[in-house]
Amino acid sequence: MKTRVRDLRTERNMTQQQLADMVGVSSRTIISIEKGQYSPSLMLAYRMAKVFGVSVEELCCLEENLRMEDGE
Repeated sequence: MKTRVRDLRTERNMTQQQLADMVGVSSRTIISIEKGQYSPSLMLAYRMAKVFGVSVEELCCLEENLRMEDGE
């Protein structure tokens, strides 16, 4: 799943470790999410969205991911 985590994090000059500490996961989890290797749970997505001040839909590129799933 594509997310905006890396973009939002770097826009705020935040390290992966800083974000991980703020949302209660390991930096490895953040790395995996940024690489698209791991999809965050709803609760983790909510915590990250809250840190960045965006909606979960925006954080997780919901519309783009739905289009990809539908084969558009």
